[in-house]
Amino acid sequence: MFKNKNFNGHCGGACGGGAFYGLGFVGAVVYYIQHATSFSSALFGIFKALIWPALLIYKVIALLKI
Repeated sequence: MFKNKNFNGHCGGACGGGAFYGLGFVGAVVYYIQHATSFSSALFGIFKALIWPALLIYKVIALLKI
């Protein structure tokens, strides 16, 4: 539809964040499901795995008191 003549479809090394998030998501899902004691806590763990980067940044900022 809209073509950007400067974009050739490659990220040029800027796509590494997706891989980091993906591996972190898989690791968080495995961790939370292993420690779940019920089906609802497993579902809540999957939700927490989706938002773990936001929780991490929140905790870091709270520790640094920025």
